Amino acid sequence: MSKLPPPTQAEFDRLKQLQERFARSFETTRDDRNAPRTVVIVPSLSLDQEVLARISGVHHYEERQLCMLLLLRFPRTRVIYLTSMPIAEPIIDYYLHLLPGIPAQHARRRLTLISCDDASPTPLTEKLLARPRVLKRIREAIPDPATAHMTCFTVTESERALGLELDLPVYGCDPSLYHLGTKSGSRKLFRQAGLDLPAGSEDLTDANDVSAALTELKTNDPALERAVVKLNDGFSGEGNAVFDFAGAPEGSALSPWIKQRLPGLAFEAGGMTWELYSDKLHAMGGIVEEFINGKDKCSPSAQLRIDPTGAVEPISTHDQLLGGDNAQIFLGCRFPADKSYRLDIQNRGLAVAKLLADEGALGRFSVDFLSTRNSDGSWRHTAIEINLRKGGTTHPFLMLQSLTDGDYCAKTGQFLIPGGKPRYYYASDNLESDLYRGLLPFDLIDIAAMNRLHFHGTNQEGVAFHLMGALSEFGKLGIVCIGSSYDRAEKYYHETVAILDKEGKAWLDKGRR
Repeated sequence: MSKLPPPTQAEFDRLKQLQERFARSFETTRDDRNAPRTVVIVPSLSLDQEVLARISGVHHYEERQLCMLLLLRFPRTRVIYLTSMPIAEPIIDYYLHLLPGIPAQHARRRLTLISCDDASPTPLTEKLLARPRVLKRIREAIPDPATAHMTCFTVTESERALGLELDLPVYGCDPSLYHLGTKSGSRKLFRQAGLDLPAGSEDLTDANDVSAALTELKTNDPALERAVVKLNDGFSGEGNAVFDFAGAPEGSALSPWIKQRLPGLAFEAGGMTWELYSDKLHAMGGIVEEFINGKDKCSPSAQLRIDPTGAVEPISTHDQLLGGDNAQIFLGCRFPADKSYRLDIQNRGLAVAKLLADEGALGRFSVDFLSTRNSDGSWRHTAIEINLRKGGTTHPFLMLQSLTDGDYCAKTGQFLIPGGKPRYYYASDNLESDLYRGLLPFDLIDIAAMNRLHFHGTNQEGVAFHLMGALSEFGKLGIVCIGSSYDRAEKYYHETVAILDKEGKAWLDKGRR
């Protein structure tokens, strides 16, 4: 990614004015569903491009924020959605027909889609900054800048620069605070919040640092079997690697033994090499932590929000679904987190959120944990990382909220629809099969219609799809299954997968004939 020069003093002053304007506007409009507002959505993946390239169909991940089109359920809200490449019209039509109580045509008039027509791996925000005419079109599409703001997947110097170009405040954490959301920064905040965290070390920059940290871990805990090395800016587990201590010697022979075996790290990212990983470690830093074992091991996460007025609010808790050889890769999530610990997770997340608010952080973020059951049945919750941006648990919850018009209850950790009944979901943005390759978004919608795979407004349950653009080439899509219980939500998921497998196999067999 290109490195932008720091803002001038005049630009800093303007950024402050824009955010102050946003706070005033937010206070007057947040509880008024009919208030005029414009939301400019910038789903730019402004992250390490080499790590991103190892994620199947990642250039379609700009679609993950399409759930925010459901903001159009507010009748005076306008949405401007920016992308690298145009999004297929059946996908847009699918989302607009999910809107509860709003005619699709009414919503479509308030939606502006603007594409850069550029499929290169450069982050979307950099493409926008390089196109003055596109920026002009965005400005012209905003009826009243005083009631408009930008929302992004993550906020880097590029998103901050785009906000200045468009003269818009950004609903997200300023990049000057980016370090708080790194793996190293997370560990420091966890200590400050008094949370339990894995044994380990942070602020590592090279093989010598990693070797020394691993040596210290093993020396302090001779029974330790494995450790995890993590890149500071890794995401979805793709920056993680596992070190195995099997056969490790004792005493002075340990350190050289570890250093010799570092190139054999078990990388979670496909195609990763030690040479590339070393370069990333030098560029962004990293940490080493003990690999936490446990017979009963869960990976819950607390989602929180700091609004433009500085108020802290818990949004949800999830149990993350992890995969990969060492269960380090994010596959999906289940909402809410287990009843036995969801409020404990929420309270620990709030402790971190209050520290972040004191630092001036803004927007949605999550705090991830690893939880293991103790011999007495209680749980040990170990804080793992802060994702100071939107993530894989953001869009499923936004879809639940928008489809049902319900609310999260912080007292119980449940989501209640109008009438007070709870709703649960099982979600994945990594449903992938060769059987689905060649299916177009229209085909998926047709299969859904034929098999009644949709969200039922009458009973507030059902299925919603996302990431449909990755279906044809990669056989990959996302799904949110909402039910009145955990079991019903998971049943929707497995029934949907079975139908998609059956339909995909039928077309494959037909093609062979």
